[in-house]
Amino acid sequence: MRRSLFNADHDAFRGTVRQFLAQNVVPEYPEWEKSGRPSESFWKAAGQAGILGIGVPTEYGGNEGTTFTHSVVVTEEIQRLGLAIGGLRIHTDIAMPYLLDYATPEQKRHWLPRLVAGDAVIALAISEPGAGSDIKSMSTRAVRDGDHFVVNGSKTFISNGAAADLLVLACKTDPSAGRDGLSILLVDTTTPGFTRGRSLNKLGLKAQDLAELSFENMVVPAENLLGREGDGFAMLTANLAQERLSIAVNSQAAATAVLDATTASSNASQVRQSHKFALADCATEIQAGAALVDSAVLALGRRELSPSDAAMVKLYCTELQGRVTDRCMRVIGSDGFRAGEFAGRAYLDGRVSRIYGGSSEIMKVIIAQSLNWSQDQVRV
Repeated sequence: MRRSLFNADHDAFRGTVRQFLAQNVVPEYPEWEKSGRPSESFWKAAGQAGILGIGVPTEYGGNEGTTFTHSVVVTEEIQRLGLAIGGLRIHTDIAMPYLLDYATPEQKRHWLPRLVAGDAVIALAISEPGAGSDIKSMSTRAVRDGDHFVVNGSKTFISNGAAADLLVLACKTDPSAGRDGLSILLVDTTTPGFTRGRSLNKLGLKAQDLAELSFENMVVPAENLLGREGDGFAMLTANLAQERLSIAVNSQAAATAVLDATTASSNASQVRQSHKFALADCATEIQAGAALVDSAVLALGRRELSPSDAAMVKLYCTELQGRVTDRCMRVIGSDGFRAGEFAGRAYLDGRVSRIYGGSSEIMKVIIAQSLNWSQDQVRV
């Protein structure tokens, strides 16, 4: 079915992105998988191509007239090639919006031009060894001491953690206040007391930077506070809608790419009828997912995408990715388990999408809470 989400400008941008990936990513990608992250030159090339300036005002070097829909184009082109460079989405879709929405003019002037140019990499530091989906239970502490904060704690599973020059760091400034005691600090990773831990070896996403971080008596100027002290939970919640939509877009694009690769490599006359039925199911569900994603992208542009709506999109598309990849692996058979095979790589790369950004179970909790339950039928 023809999608109406994109216009001629998006189509032209798609050509730019396709050329960028062919020239700057595909030749280097095997080395990234060995090293566990993209090269430094990748970030600068992405900046020059205008990919890092999506949605950023031109006064900070941004790409004029671009919106999240342009990010959808980037994600679709990356997944079309079966690549895993989610750190790019972390940079543009997930972490940078915190500066765009909440930073002071001084903070924006200091960081945004560098991030747009690819001279600096940004990471969102939330997850901890004992606190994943439940951000209220995090233990990283920032104690106010005059004109600065003293930070102690650790983070794990941080995308872009090994390369980051800037952290959007969630921490507790008032542990007694529950979710109202969370704050966000902008942390320059050259700050004394900051240490990068292990770069984590993963089942999939081999080219994606994922690291542990620790903070020991790290002194952060109070002027690096993002927004107001205690507003961290509200900021995290507000930005989760776009974060979860970004994950959903990636999963939807990955499912589409796996189906396309499977059918392109299969001879229809040699495929069993049951397998054809399975692929027909995949094609139908992918169309449904595309309609859901496109509707959510438009709602985001109107600032109408609610947390429960975003949860629905993430739940459906990440589970869809799992179903489609599994079915395609069954159609391909043992060949799918060869190293470097498109569906096999997608199988490993895609599993974590049902976990990060809030697990499928958390999505169901959010959706269930949004339903209009009849009070006289609720049982305790």
